[in-house]
Amino acid sequence: EGGKDGYEYTAPVGSLQVNSVDLYDMNGNVYEWCWDWYNKNYYEKSKDSWNPKGPDSGSLRVLRGGSWAALPFSTRCAERINYPPSLGTNGSGFRLARAVR
Repeated sequence: EGGKDGYEYTAPVGSLQVNSVDLYDMNGNVYEWCWDWYNKNYYEKSKDSWNPKGPDSGSLRVLRGGSWAALPFSTRCAERINYPPSLGTNGSGFRLARAVR
């Protein structure tokens, strides 16, 4: 059947409109694996409010951004879920990031 973007599942990278800060595909196409380990309460306990890195270890990694299979309220950059890193889905990719210098 497909989604509003015209693709049944994932859309090709860069095929949709750029956002207001010239970034493509930041939410809604695939959930993005992040380097951070997941802890439900980490942000409440973290002293680093600018770029908290997550706990030092764990069994679940963070995924962000929502995917084509998510409910509409979940397709946002701040969406944060957890998933075992040993498993993959057809609705996940990688979030590439670079430190600001």
